[in-house]
Amino acid sequence: MTPHQNPAGRHYGMDWLRIGAFALLIFYHVGMVFVPWGFHISLPDPVDGATIPMLAINPWRMSLLFVVSGFASHALLGRMSDPGAFLAARTSRLLGPLLFGMAMIVPPQSWVELTVKHGYGFSYLHFLTQDYFRFGMLDGIILPTWNHLWFLAYLWTYTALLGLALIAVPARLYGSIRRIAARLLAGGRIILLPLAWLALVQFGLLPHRQETHMLIGDWYGHALYLPAFLFGFLLAASPELWAPIRRWAGPAAIAAVACFAVVAAIEWAYPDFALPTPPLALAFIVARTGMRWLAIVALLGLADRALNRDHRLRPTLTEAVFPLYLIHQTVIVLAAWVLIRTGMAPLPLFVALVLATAAGSWAFYLAGRSIRPLRPWIGLRPRPRRPRAAPGVAQAA
Repeated sequence: MTPHQNPAGRHYGMDWLRIGAFALLIFYHVGMVFVPWGFHISLPDPVDGATIPMLAINPWRMSLLFVVSGFASHALLGRMSDPGAFLAARTSRLLGPLLFGMAMIVPPQSWVELTVKHGYGFSYLHFLTQDYFRFGMLDGIILPTWNHLWFLAYLWTYTALLGLALIAVPARLYGSIRRIAARLLAGGRIILLPLAWLALVQFGLLPHRQETHMLIGDWYGHALYLPAFLFGFLLAASPELWAPIRRWAGPAAIAAVACFAVVAAIEWAYPDFALPTPPLALAFIVARTGMRWLAIVALLGLADRALNRDHRLRPTLTEAVFPLYLIHQTVIVLAAWVLIRTGMAPLPLFVALVLATAAGSWAFYLAGRSIRPLRPWIGLRPRPRRPRAAPGVAQAA
C-alpha cells in the first residue's frame, strides 16, 4: 500500500486537509474583527500586530480550498455514470445551498453592517422584508448578496466549465491532455510552473488588480482559483504527481516560512501596507506570491505523509464541513455585534468569538442534519429512507 492509497481508494489526508482548511477559515474570519480590512463589523480600534498572523494565512487559504474541491470533484466524477450526471449532481449540491444561504443565512451580516457602519435604524424584520431583496444598492452595499458564499458561486462555475469540457472532449483526447499536464508538472516543475503562472498574473497580465468576489469580471480571482481547482482535479486523476509533491514538500515549507518572514517584517515596520519605497513594495508582493503556492505544496505533502489515515471522527467532521462553512460567518458577525458592546479586552474577545462560533456552528449542523427536508439546503446528502417492512414481518415484530 503506497502512502496515497488505502483499501477504499480514498485519500484520507485530503479529507483532513479539507477539514483543517475550513476550521482555519473560522479563525481567519474571527481575526477579521480585529484588523482594519473592512469586515462587516470590526473593533473601533484595530489591534496592533493582528495583521501579521492573518498574513500568514491570507495568501493561500482560498487557493487551498479550490485545490481540495477539485480533488473531491474527480472523486465524485468517478462515482457518476457520465459527465452530465456529474454536472447535475454538483449543480444540485452547490446552487441549492448558495440560494438558501443568500436568502436565509447571509441577511443578518448585511443588517449588522448597515446598522453599525451606516446608522441603519430599522429592525431586522423590516430590513428582511423591505430592504434586503431590493436587488440594488443600499448605502453602497449590494442587496441581496452572497458575502462569504462567493466560494460556492465560483466553485459551481468552475465545475460547470469542467463538466461541459468533459462532455465535449473525447475520452482519448482527455487522457492525452491529462498525461501531458502530469508530465509538465513532474519533478521540480511542480513548484516552478505554478509560481511562474502566479508571477505572470501578478506582474504581467493583471498588475495592480485585486479579486472582487463578484464572479463577473473578476479576472484576477479566476486567474488564481480556476488553475488551483484544475490542479486538484489533475492531482486526483494522476496519482504520479504525489511523488514530486512528497519530494518538494519540505523545501517548499522552508521557502514558505522564509517568504512569510519577509512579509511579517515589512508589515511590522510599515503597518497596513504603508510601504514607503517601490523596492519594499516589490519584496512584499513577491513574498506573498511565493507563499500562495509554496504553502499549498507543503500542506499537500503533510496530508500525504502524515494525515492519510482514517479516524472514527472523520466521517462526521467531513459531513459537518459544508454546514459549518455556510453558517460560521453569520455567527461571527452576530456574536461580535453583541460582545464588542460589552467592552471586552481583545484577547478574551477573540477567545469568546471562537468559542461562540464553534458552538453556534456545530449546533446549526446538529439541528440541520436531523431535519430531513433541510439537509440538501445546507449541503448534506438526503438521508435514505428506511425500507418498509413486509406486513408479515411487521406483525411478527
